[in-house]
Amino acid sequence: MSTQPFHLAFPVRDIPEAREFYGELLGLPEGRSSEAWIDFNLFGHQVVAHLDPNLSTLPHHNEVDGHAVPVPHFGVILTMNAWKSLRDRLVDAKIEFKIDPYIRFEGEVGEQATMFFLDPSGNALEFKAFADMTQLFAK
Repeated sequence: MSTQPFHLAFPVRDIPEAREFYGELLGLPEGRSSEAWIDFNLFGHQVVAHLDPNLSTLPHHNEVDGHAVPVPHFGVILTMNAWKSLRDRLVDAKIEFKIDPYIRFEGEVGEQATMFFLDPSGNALEFKAFADMTQLFAK
């Protein structure tokens, strides 16, 4: 499966805070930037943190597999080893998970490792992994 990079722009309350979270904690390489935005390489995808000093988030959740999944959210599907490495780095950094790392749909079609957490601006992120990538779009 060949994947085209996607582009996502999202609001943040503070550029240096976003640089520290996405660049240092998550380890995303930084591209172009200004005082009002930063490009990050999210595993080959371009995500751009845009300054919104009036950022206000009203959380919404949908029930999935017995968990309140924050909506909206974004993230990447990693290999299982990369997912475990990121999980361990976040646990070591004492990140507060909105949904702790676990195996979702265990023993069912689409079984996947997943975790949800917020960036400092309140944007929800989900990182997941499939032991069997052919299950990505399975019904």
